[in-house]
Amino acid sequence: MTHPSKRKGNGFERELVQLATASGLEAKRAYGSNGEALGHHAEVDLLIADRKIQAKRRKSLAKFLLPSEHVDAVIFRADNSPAMVLLTLWEYLDLLKEIDNGRADIH
Repeated sequence: MTHPSKRKGNGFERELVQLATASGLEAKRAYGSNGEALGHHAEVDLLIADRKIQAKRRKSLAKFLLPSEHVDAVIFRADNSPAMVLLTLWEYLDLLKEIDNGRADIH
């Protein structure tokens, strides 16, 4: 029988694929959560609009990462590391659609 945390992670990956597909983006989950099944590194869990995604679901997140209702995104970084942006899934999916439709350009 599959470990409960593995089932939770697999369910989260399937949920992300369903939400991305429902928003109009192509999405595919790697068999066994192993990106090698999709021709990528083993850490890749799924592809959304040809972007390699690693999905992590946790009981709780660090409170400093969670945005309030007063901001659109949180940007953070550890010392000597690149800055990261935390967006809601819907904002990220909308951004991917804009990029794929040629209306946005990011690096």
